[in-house]
Amino acid sequence: MYRIVFTNKALKDLEEIDEETQIRIAKKLKEYAENPFKYARKLINPQIGTYRFKIGDYRIIFDVDKENIVILRIGHRKSIYK
Repeated sequence: MYRIVFTNKALKDLEEIDEETQIRIAKKLKEYAENPFKYARKLINPQIGTYRFKIGDYRIIFDVDKENIVILRIGHRKSIYK
């Protein structure tokens, strides 16, 4: 199982989301930590990160570092890639 690590920017992104959605994201991340590559998609443009998870209308941008999933950004699908 991978350990989930948040960057400061990702924590700020998460704080801006409503509490119900935060809980849903947290539950899914815990589930995805078991086997992240089953749910992840590789990003075409790796400038903001290497992979993404899709959770409803939100996208979680992350990299994998040995035993860690490093969450880089969390945002709505309309604005996360800008």
